[in-house]
Amino acid sequence: MIKVCINRKPVEGPWGGGNLFVRAFCDVIKSMGNEVVHKLDNNLDFIFMQDPRYSDLRISANEIIEYKHKNPNTKVIHRVNECDARKGTNGMDKLLRECSQYTDHTIFVSEWMRQYHLKKGWGCDSTSVVYNGVNLEHFRICDKIENGKVNIVTHHWSDNPLKGADVYDALDRWVGDIDDFTFTYIGRYSRLFKNSKLIPPLTGQALGDELGKYDIYVSGSKFDPGPNHVIESIAAGLPTLVHQDGGGAVEFSGKQNCYSTIEDLIRLLKNIPKDSNHIHDLKPYSWQACIEKVISILVLL
Repeated sequence: MIKVCINRKPVEGPWGGGNLFVRAFCDVIKSMGNEVVHKLDNNLDFIFMQDPRYSDLRISANEIIEYKHKNPNTKVIHRVNECDARKGTNGMDKLLRECSQYTDHTIFVSEWMRQYHLKKGWGCDSTSVVYNGVNLEHFRICDKIENGKVNIVTHHWSDNPLKGADVYDALDRWVGDIDDFTFTYIGRYSRLFKNSKLIPPLTGQALGDELGKYDIYVSGSKFDPGPNHVIESIAAGLPTLVHQDGGGAVEFSGKQNCYSTIEDLIRLLKNIPKDSNHIHDLKPYSWQACIEKVISILVLL
């Protein structure tokens, strides 16, 4: 049996992709007979750092580093799913690099994310890439909306503009000028649509049931480390189109499914048959398989 501290507590309800990982991590680790805690107890085998910043839900990197100094045999694993490019911030890249000097292993959520940080300088030589899992019971092929139209969908927990606000606003204008396409946005959005449907955030089975009804998925997200929304749409069997600057989104969906301009996107939308067996570069796997990959890394450290 191993004893693991993960420095973030899971939250119930819609809360973004990082929370999905935390919940799965805790559930799977415990189901295998191991102990998971959210405090810096004695005799920890591993500390799993999901986010280095302090909050009511997290233990900060400074506290972890102090514990590591006193307990050098405890291994610190840092899962990196963040960067300044993602939200247009300053200082996150620097903070993550500083943390990398004290960790025993880094798990990146995509190869794009790994190369992004390695190019800027990274203090931990031991790295790997583990894609997020998905609940394959929730996200699956479903019966479609029968309205004689091609129904486009996207979904996000975050309403940060870099999640694709310019793309979704353009789609809203476009579907207002034609009769054979619709657009639906599921999640938080800070603007008002004129021609599209807005559904409040959904999670779990409800999200999977709703998402699977549509015909085509569009992600406008840019510089996204390892977007769960793309993994979920692919798992739901939707042809998934992503922006060429989508970061991990491109790695998952494939360059053959990328667009660079709205005109390019519209051309792709018009040329995807509703009944196509679409090909993506990623074959989604379960959260169980994801966490098992993480555990296989831990036991070798």
